[in-house]
Amino acid sequence: MADLIAETEGGVARLRLNRPQALHALTTEMCAAVLDSLERWRGDDTIRCVSIDHAPGRGFCAGGDIRLLAESGAGDGSAARAFFYVEYRMNHRLFTYAKDVVAFMDGVTMGGGVGLSQPCRYRVATENTKLAMPETGIGLFPDVGGGWYLSRLPGRMGQYLALTGARADGAACHALGLATHYVESARLDALKRDIAARPGELRALLDAAHVDPGHAVLLDQREAIDRLFASDEVEAVFAALEADDSEFARATLATLRTKSPQTMKVSLKLLKDGARMADFADEMRQEYAVATRVVQRHDFLEGVRAVIVDKDNAPRWEPATPEGVSDHVIDQIFAPLPEAEAWTPHD
Repeated sequence: MADLIAETEGGVARLRLNRPQALHALTTEMCAAVLDSLERWRGDDTIRCVSIDHAPGRGFCAGGDIRLLAESGAGDGSAARAFFYVEYRMNHRLFTYAKDVVAFMDGVTMGGGVGLSQPCRYRVATENTKLAMPETGIGLFPDVGGGWYLSRLPGRMGQYLALTGARADGAACHALGLATHYVESARLDALKRDIAARPGELRALLDAAHVDPGHAVLLDQREAIDRLFASDEVEAVFAALEADDSEFARATLATLRTKSPQTMKVSLKLLKDGARMADFADEMRQEYAVATRVVQRHDFLEGVRAVIVDKDNAPRWEPATPEGVSDHVIDQIFAPLPEAEAWTPHD
């Protein structure tokens, strides 16, 4: 069975992620297949809209093929570069796609799953949605457009999500604009049948299926998050948390002390730069340069060892503290690639 099922039903083209054993994590081949399908449907006048979901079982998408990235990063990095290049082209094509695209985020939506859903015009959350960008815990950073999407969230919520990897449920996703609609999971099959029958009425059908998601607990901490994560300097965030005596601050500080200091600094710079980006292609070009370097650095290889391979959850970061990560290192990571090596959008 293919890892990606691309099919059409009436005027709807459907992309279904189908790697249930890996929570539908993306491979290079899956990203290429998505890109090829979108290109094929772009000029097909019978296709009115595109739907992205996952095959039966848990989902939506747990991210990318981390083991492949780590194995490649430990070597010459060529397979990792190839993955990022194709994945980011897929992200950009979804962002610029002329036809309506709807993503059903019914379950775990992390890393690459965020990159797959957020460019879509319509993004449906459910009571099963668990959206997160947990990359700093494995020495990576919130890529696939994270610098664009997170920097545009209200207040400093994006910085909080980027550094801590905290999960946003369906209610929080809708409150923050990460989801355009909230639909109960039991209603999804009927909704998809309705869309297949009336693809030209996509927005109206989504609006009709939308229900009140209820209270977004994450936003209860909005004031504290805006205050404690006000700085674009990791050291200042730590200092603010250390000076605050609330349980939230203590728990958040404990969480940050488990994350890679290097990629926390990368993440804050990414969001600071991303907020000023005028073109999504510029965001992807910068993220590609950063990703190709970070994937070959110690913290990513060590983070994957500790969290995914050995599962001792005791990564030994180098440097071990934010103060040890120099501006020079961050400048090196963010330096533009030579033109011949740089990322470009799909023609």
